[in-house]
Amino acid sequence: MLTLHLVRHAPTVRNHERRYPFPHEDPPLSPEGEALARRLVLPAADVVFASPRARVRQTAALAGFPEVLDAPALVEARFGVMAGLTWAELEARHGEAPRTWIDTLSDPQSPLGPPGGETGQAFHGRVQAWLDALPEEGAVLAFAHSGTLQAALRLTVGLGAVVTPPGTRITLERAGGPWWLSAVVPPG
Repeated sequence: MLTLHLVRHAPTVRNHERRYPFPHEDPPLSPEGEALARRLVLPAADVVFASPRARVRQTAALAGFPEVLDAPALVEARFGVMAGLTWAELEARHGEAPRTWIDTLSDPQSPLGPPGGETGQAFHGRVQAWLDALPEEGAVLAFAHSGTLQAALRLTVGLGAVVTPPGTRITLERAGGPWWLSAVVPPG
């Protein structure tokens, strides 16, 4: 049996502002984020992966996992014209279009996404490739971003969306067949 623990990184100042990230933006954790990362109690794992973004690696290190394998597939989706803006700013500039952009980015089959950003197919395709490369047995711990956790849930158990505040841990399991969701643990 394979047990996969996915952990959303602790918060940054940009998370508090609720702004969509730029593709290569890499802010450090906020002081509150550092404190949260230190409080995370996570299970042991045979292998630990992390998105290459500093905020994710910092979360892993502060949670007690300084040695991680680089997993570029776990990087957050590219948001194109949405990057750097809040939802209110997006609606003020683009009306109803941002809802369509998010819906297409959230659809694993969609050839569309935010202008200048990633398509639903491309985003989910890279997450699926990472899931497909996981071992058949053991325990895997992976530190990633909210969008990546959401994509993994859509691809494994068909959940459209789950609230995943910074520090949330999602546990999925698979025993030679379909995945099942065994836990959603909010940050303590």
